[in-house]
Amino acid sequence: MGNVGLLFVGAVLFMNGLLLLGKVDARAGAVFNLFVGTMQVVTPTYLIFTSGGDPKKILAASGIYLFAFTYLYVGIGLLADLDTTGVGYYSLFVAIAALGYSYANFRLLKDYPFGVIWIYWALLWFLFFLLLGLKMNHLRIYTGWITAIEGWVTGAIPAGLLLSGYWKHPTETAIALGVFGVLMFVGLWPRTRQSPQPGQAAPPANGAGAPTSPDQK
Repeated sequence: MGNVGLLFVGAVLFMNGLLLLGKVDARAGAVFNLFVGTMQVVTPTYLIFTSGGDPKKILAASGIYLFAFTYLYVGIGLLADLDTTGVGYYSLFVAIAALGYSYANFRLLKDYPFGVIWIYWALLWFLFFLLLGLKMNHLRIYTGWITAIEGWVTGAIPAGLLLSGYWKHPTETAIALGVFGVLMFVGLWPRTRQSPQPGQAAPPANGAGAPTSPDQK
């Protein structure tokens, strides 16, 4: 069930990346955020209730709520035209928590690929904090591209492989994800960043569409 949710996390990340890049209307994107956010509340609740009290299963499911509330926050914010600082500072909380989940995946769950993927998410949510919380609008294009690409790399592709039974070779997969992540974050920076302008206007409220990111498997 969690893998199905991960697939739609990939979809909403891709959608929100396009929203940041100006390719998707904010209100249209808001509806999809609400759909996925609701799904991501139901999914971990079901997984926890059917876990039989297994601490590791509860731990793995609990991280999904971080993203579910992001999507719901974003969807409501877009429709109500709210200021983005609230979701921006919530994104900082998610970024810090994601580092803890990364550690847990490496050390407790022994799920090395998702240990790396949680680092992807931590960095992405930190970008959301900079863009939406601190109003660093010159990061919009960079963040948009990172968000759209992560939709595939951390969501859609892993979900497809997990659902089809092809998610194998965890050590090699973790290394490949790590290498690709470094190339993506570093390589896109000089190609997409914009120089901050004095007195540059803060991002509009509909910029909150970005922080809709991911799920745990």
